Amino acid sequence: MMPRIKICGLRDVETAVATARLGADAIGLVFYAPSPRCVSAKSAAAITAALPAFVSSVGLFVDADPAFVRDVLKQVPLDLLQFHGDESPDYCRQFGRPYIKALRVKPNTDLVEYAERYDDARGLLVDAYVPGVPGGTGEAFDWAIVPRDLPLPLILSGGLHPGNAAQAVKQVRPWALDVSSGVESTKGVKDLAKVAAFIRAVHLAATETTDER
Repeated sequence: MMPRIKICGLRDVETAVATARLGADAIGLVFYAPSPRCVSAKSAAAITAALPAFVSSVGLFVDADPAFVRDVLKQVPLDLLQFHGDESPDYCRQFGRPYIKALRVKPNTDLVEYAERYDDARGLLVDAYVPGVPGGTGEAFDWAIVPRDLPLPLILSGGLHPGNAAQAVKQVRPWALDVSSGVESTKGVKDLAKVAAFIRAVHLAATETTDER
């Protein structure tokens, strides 16, 4: 299986379109003010309008006021919502949109139980736990704790970059990979050469994994 690839934290039309043309399946738009990758609704609307067919737009929120999420949705035609905080299942469902739930993984986290709580999510995104930071830290976690029998499609995040993308594909066999800081030149600024290298590494590893079967 060829894993899907999401490049998160896009902030301008030119970079988003170039990222799509390099082979990204989805781009992430961050609506979380403390993040250096935060984007305004106006900029996000321009980005989504410029994306080519079959490239999904994903809006990332962190424990946002529901009114704020609804206001963004009025302005930006997001394909998928990503909740990266402590949102409950009922919170995630109230917007009537497909969503994925992110989880910052600790050593004792029961991923299967967590996925069962969000049984209508389109996927479970697993990220590294760093106290006080909801994501985009560039930190990885022990992939060995990820079970193979999750009831939701697995989206792997946290500490990914072109140098470990192949290992991630071969070891974890995720449905998708989500990368942000690992393809940046400076915090919040995407490096298209790194984006291209990451996508190549994922595709090559997936092809090699298929050939080994």
